[in-house]
Amino acid sequence: MTVLDIDKCVGCQLCMFACSRRFGEGGFAKSAIRVKSIGGVERGFTVVVCRACPDPPCMKVCVTNALSLRKGGGVTLNPSKCIGCGRCVDACPLKAVFWDNEANKPNICIHCGYCANYCP
Repeated sequence: MTVLDIDKCVGCQLCMFACSRRFGEGGFAKSAIRVKSIGGVERGFTVVVCRACPDPPCMKVCVTNALSLRKGGGVTLNPSKCIGCGRCVDACPLKAVFWDNEANKPNICIHCGYCANYCP
């Protein structure tokens, strides 16, 4: 799953709700995707999500090797290895590693495509 055309984003945030719902949660707390305004409806929106780096900086800074390379790019998280240091958040040049405050672990898109089913 990749964002095909950011210019078509209407800012509805349904992708964010859908991502959180994968975990049985309402709201945005568990979402690994963010929709942000770049100046209201007139200027549009941008979608902040992992772009599946072939050589992910977030993985390089993980001191416990909790992040591993995902086939096709990007990373997958092994939560049992994660100590919640947050270095992965700081390392992402796109600011696409989000934080789950409840779990004290990162939320990183796994490119499952679930959100795409809800994009109008």
